[in-house]
Amino acid sequence: MAGKKYTEVQKEEFFRLLDKGGTVRTAARAAGVHEDAGYNWLRNTGLTMQRAAPRTYSPELKAEFLRLVRERQIISTVARELGIHKPTAYAWARKAGISTSEARRVNPRKEEFLRLRAGGLTRAQARARVGADARSATDWDKGITIINRGRVYPDGRVVRYSERDNGGVPERRSRAIGGSIDLNVVEKVIHPRYLSVTDRELLQDLHRSGLSIRTIATQMRRSPSTISRELTRNTVATRGYLPHTAHRLSVTRRARPREAKLVTNARLRRYVQAKLNTRWSPQQISQRLIKDFPNDPEMRVSPETIYQTIYVYARGELTRELAKQLRRGRAARKPHKRPDVRRPRFVEPMNAISQRPDVVHSRDVPGHWEGDLIIGALGGSAIATLVERTTRFVMLGHLGRERSAEAVRDSLITTVQDLPASLRGTLTWDQGAEMAEHRAFSLATDFDVYFADPGSPWQRGSNENTNGLLEWSPKVGHRI
Repeated sequence: MAGKKYTEVQKEEFFRLLDKGGTVRTAARAAGVHEDAGYNWLRNTGLTMQRAAPRTYSPELKAEFLRLVRERQIISTVARELGIHKPTAYAWARKAGISTSEARRVNPRKEEFLRLRAGGLTRAQARARVGADARSATDWDKGITIINRGRVYPDGRVVRYSERDNGGVPERRSRAIGGSIDLNVVEKVIHPRYLSVTDRELLQDLHRSGLSIRTIATQMRRSPSTISRELTRNTVATRGYLPHTAHRLSVTRRARPREAKLVTNARLRRYVQAKLNTRWSPQQISQRLIKDFPNDPEMRVSPETIYQTIYVYARGELTRELAKQLRRGRAARKPHKRPDVRRPRFVEPMNAISQRPDVVHSRDVPGHWEGDLIIGALGGSAIATLVERTTRFVMLGHLGRERSAEAVRDSLITTVQDLPASLRGTLTWDQGAEMAEHRAFSLATDFDVYFADPGSPWQRGSNENTNGLLEWSPKVGHRI
């Protein structure tokens, strides 16, 4: 008899649930399919639910474990010292007929420790006599009782703690495609430059819609190489790109324990250090290595590895010493933020130049101005310049050495206060910090202030050209 037929929608839902994490059984039940069908789909796709291979122990290790348990009467401590999985250790003890429950209530070593302490020995001396560790001796001395995942203090206070130290966050593990992984690690947000789960879900949708890698990169505001590498590295099956599985695989790779190349290769490190001392850049060093050691692949290092060694691996005096050799002299990397997560330039929301009325672009109606600051030689003076777009009429506001946002606001208000209402239309400025008080200026003068895009001086062309003329002076060596 043929097996039950399932729809493509059920199959798609099964893989969607499995991608988010969990067992095949859970995903199959939620999708309304049989567990065996789920496993068949998984095998046919080429995916596996990896499980850790059962660890094997030698008979000698087992014999040593049982000997120490009979001697110490503490299974968990002996198992931890010998590197034996705790459930395996308790199973061995149970089969060997060793029960430590009574020993925990009446611990011979604890009783002997307390007797020696009562006899006048110090804690360190008593601990050495009975062969106890420092923490157990402290607990015995203070009357602390150890319970499962916690301690009970003499005053009745109970303190619980997680099995693993994860910054105070209990470990939560999930069975998923690619193996078991701690959910706290998966959900941790490190830096916006890393793709998040949300980013990967968007990538899946855009990729399924048939868009090119460059189009996807543009919509996600990422480099095309980032999108290409993500799809190449983390597409693990014929089912296509699975965002949650891709995120888990990326997190697992990111945690690989590997020392920096310049830490382990002393010869390469000495070469790089010598070049840094002569003010070579990491880019120059990386390229020169190929010429100096053409047949030695061990003498290769990328510029980024050199920067990472200085910024990440070096510490303290070593960081300062290496950073001095960089041309910028920085001991830490200057942070760069994505455009969509940058903090607003001003507290008050600003109007972008794209919101400016169409009448401004035509230059048919006067009353629309462009403005900027001109800084004098050595910062000794400054003026605010205003250029009317239709007539090219220029107005100047003197600032002197004071160039704060408040000073610029007051100077501009004074400069335009005698203008008729018909000439008070709009003012377009760049995104300089001197216009932080743009809202107050607008309320005082009835001007609508708009801001040009970053790095786009041509959007204020009349003002830029006028500033170029104003900065020139017939007096040689003198600048306004």
